[in-house]
Amino acid sequence: MTRAAETRHARPTPAGRPFARDGDLMITLKGLTKRYGDTTAVDDLSVEIRPGRVTGFLGPNGAGKSTTLRMIVGHDRPTAGAALINGVPYAALRYPLREVGALLDAKALHPARSARHHLRVMARSNGIPRRRVDEVIGMVGLERVAARRAGTFSLGMSQRLGIAGALLGDPEICVFDEPVNGLDLEGVRWVRGLARSLAAEGRTVLISSHLLSEMQLTAGHLVVLGRGRLIADEPIETIVATGAAAVVRVRGPEPGGLTALECRFRAAGRTVERSAASTLTVYGATVEEAGDVAHEMGVRLHELRAVTSSLEDAYLRLTTGRAEYTTALPQDGAGAGGRGER
Repeated sequence: MTRAAETRHARPTPAGRPFARDGDLMITLKGLTKRYGDTTAVDDLSVEIRPGRVTGFLGPNGAGKSTTLRMIVGHDRPTAGAALINGVPYAALRYPLREVGALLDAKALHPARSARHHLRVMARSNGIPRRRVDEVIGMVGLERVAARRAGTFSLGMSQRLGIAGALLGDPEICVFDEPVNGLDLEGVRWVRGLARSLAAEGRTVLISSHLLSEMQLTAGHLVVLGRGRLIADEPIETIVATGAAAVVRVRGPEPGGLTALECRFRAAGRTVERSAASTLTVYGATVEEAGDVAHEMGVRLHELRAVTSSLEDAYLRLTTGRAEYTTALPQDGAGAGGRGER
């Protein structure tokens, strides 16, 4: 790094924010690799986490997500490649909390310190004004418990404190690992809104989560890992749509007419499920095709709509065969009290 670039990263702005080089406000992974003995946790991972959007970080257990996040914020050293924050390694940042805020482990704090004291220690280490501590405490809703020892906090309260720590330096880049664990519905919706608002301000937001339904509501872009390697790096709409079969739901008041439709679709090679006397689910057909067939046969319908694919469906398509740990579904009659693993 040049002396000029080093000075830019070291010198805070009048507003307390660091100078960052134009075009570098992102996380860049270049051939990132991490090995533990004979085990490769992350394998030649190259991706850019860009500003202005929420990027979801997905993958099965053992895919290398947590290892990647630790390397991004300097907790682990790569075996090969690089993880860069605004164009430089995390260790090169003089005031790291002002450039990247991270929540990786909500319980990684001194249990005897109060929430306010915990944040003041963090602020002092990065030259952040003390007034900012009370600002972030208010942002995460911990005003009434700010004087309590952090070790007495529930998981949800610890998550809020961890998010406060991530926001303390008003960073351009935010990294959250499972931020909604332990939160109630109000807290989950708050984190969703927070992530979106940070991205709307032009910041870089990376969130790892196993809650796919929540990720579908929060993220605009996805990075998916499997066994340490990159599987997908696409907008969420593209990932959900890719490989999704056309599915149509047909409902009508005439059981006989629906039976005729069912026979017609089966004869055309479509798979049909009859979920009730009045409803058909047709796989491999479009709304236009189903509507034309119903019109041609004179079958009256009350509902005709496409069944959209979910992120869960797309995720399973992407990660099938790439999970480190898999579980077979129990056979009929083999429940929790049956014969299990030996």
